[in-house]
Amino acid sequence: MGKWFPRIYDMVMLPLELNKFSKIRKALVGKATGRVLEIGSGSGINFRYYRDVSHVDAIEPNPVMNKRSIKQIGSSYIPIQTHLVGAEKLPFADNTFDSVVATLVFCTIPEPLKAIKEIQRVCKPGAKILVFEHVRMNQKLLGKAQDLLTPTWKKLCDGCHLNRNTLELLRQTKISIHKVECHFKGLFLTVECSKEVK
Repeated sequence: MGKWFPRIYDMVMLPLELNKFSKIRKALVGKATGRVLEIGSGSGINFRYYRDVSHVDAIEPNPVMNKRSIKQIGSSYIPIQTHLVGAEKLPFADNTFDSVVATLVFCTIPEPLKAIKEIQRVCKPGAKILVFEHVRMNQKLLGKAQDLLTPTWKKLCDGCHLNRNTLELLRQTKISIHKVECHFKGLFLTVECSKEVK
């Protein structure tokens, strides 16, 4: 994990956050209930939006980002505990969480399918899985441009894959997808899912 990119991330994202992202985050995070797992909490930008939850365990593998997120805990209305770990091996028991929140993180997870399987493991049956991600666009030329830019982009932006198709990854697992909304002409998606009930 790099050190310079986390230091400028919030500044780079500020125009998008002020324009639309804050509304998307507030609406999505507001749907979380009970005990929550946040995947890739970054600088803690979602913390202020939690309301109807009992506790949040926020994981973040980047030490610089994790340190910044700790400063945001005071902006929350509920208890939040941060964990310096990655999503591929979660330090929680099976069937622990009522909700999972993941915003703009799956693009950087080295093994996203492994992370999704871990999320399934630690979720209770029927748990909400709330996702906001940028994805590979369906438009042929734009998708190809993302493919071409991704190798350089990954080096500059702390492992971010511009062309990752997170929705397709979710479809490859035993997660029930209930609602998908497109933003910015399909570059960003919000996906409301749940762990299948056996």
